[in-house]
Amino acid sequence: MNKIGLVIQREYLSRVKKKSFLLTTILVPIIIIGFYAAIIAISVTDSGDKSKVAVIDESGIFNGKVVNQKNDPTEYVFIQNETEQSYKSKYKSKGFDYFLYLPKINIEQPKGIKLHSPSTISIGVKNKIENAVDAAIEDKRLQAANIDAERYKKINSNVSIENTIDTGDKEKKSVAGVAYAVSFACGILIYMILLIYGTMVMRGVMEEKTSRIAEVIISSVKPFQLMLGKIIGIGAVGVTQFFIWIVLMLLLQAVLPAIFPTLSQQVVQSPEAGNIAGSQNMFATVTEGLRSLPVGLILFCFLFYFIGGYLLYASMFAAIGSVVSEDQQEAQQLVFPVMMPIILAFVIMVRAIAEPNSSLAIFGSLFPLTSPIVMMGRITYDVPIWQLITSMVLLVLGFIFFTWLTAKIYRTGILLYGKRITWKEMIKWAFRSS
Repeated sequence: MNKIGLVIQREYLSRVKKKSFLLTTILVPIIIIGFYAAIIAISVTDSGDKSKVAVIDESGIFNGKVVNQKNDPTEYVFIQNETEQSYKSKYKSKGFDYFLYLPKINIEQPKGIKLHSPSTISIGVKNKIENAVDAAIEDKRLQAANIDAERYKKINSNVSIENTIDTGDKEKKSVAGVAYAVSFACGILIYMILLIYGTMVMRGVMEEKTSRIAEVIISSVKPFQLMLGKIIGIGAVGVTQFFIWIVLMLLLQAVLPAIFPTLSQQVVQSPEAGNIAGSQNMFATVTEGLRSLPVGLILFCFLFYFIGGYLLYASMFAAIGSVVSEDQQEAQQLVFPVMMPIILAFVIMVRAIAEPNSSLAIFGSLFPLTSPIVMMGRITYDVPIWQLITSMVLLVLGFIFFTWLTAKIYRTGILLYGKRITWKEMIKWAFRSS
């Protein structure tokens, strides 16, 4: 056991002391917060880009006036005594960005409407202009049916059903979007962890084998001890990195107003300032949605499935690294079957978030090779306690089984050189009696 500790210490310190580790650990949260701040600044700052559209309305749909949709600064100017053919070569020189032509049309089947532009138009601008035309046609149809437009808007319903969670004598408001976002974020984080750190274990084993360092280490340490120490050591690096990221991101978010002192002024002075109340309501809704979630259980499960999933897959990645010499293509071919359950788990997780109690979701959250990702996709949806315990027990048993199995492959492959190994041979090594 002392030898495993020495291997863990060596793997951990050799990576933590690298400049690349320090740079990555410190820079990643700074970059994330930087992007986050940039997105906020861009979203609340007026870009000043306002489209100017020339309109020839032969159908009279607009009645000489375009009612802009919400947050649409597009300027529409109606052109008189011109035709489509005569004006399409003039609008650009007149200072217009686009030219909208509406011929005499049947409002029941509007066809022939054209939007002229100097180059390919953006989807956003096209949608804004289409919405303006749609609104005008809808008003004409309401008038034709002798329906008052304002009265129709009052009659038109847009129901939002509030979901509450009953917890004894109290009620908690639930927000489906927040639960979905948390589930997806947790699942994709576990997915990335398994791929990134599992590959790191494989490359570490390959480097030791190709440099012949493994031969020296194995003279003092058993192959199983070396493999287990390497897996735990690199896993500890991952835990340390995630812990530092969480702390740094929390600190950076706390000092964000000091880093960007003009941000609040931009929000107040922006043309979208009218939406601040709506944004505050959205923030309050998200906060309330987070309060309705079992945050403690989510954090515990995330840590458990992070460690359990990593240990299970890292043993398989280590086994593959032990049989590969210097051919990177060979490593890619061998690692593909190991990556398939991870990819499958991600696909099931997407389905599980939408249907958390489906048979596929339950199976995926119990099966050890997919449970680390799928269970995190279900964890916000009140998973039955027996399923959670069963999933954890099966994951621990799966880790023990695969570690025992892959250790036999590792023991043989780590000192084998000059031979291209196949999965068939690896399976033989794993199940042979001695």
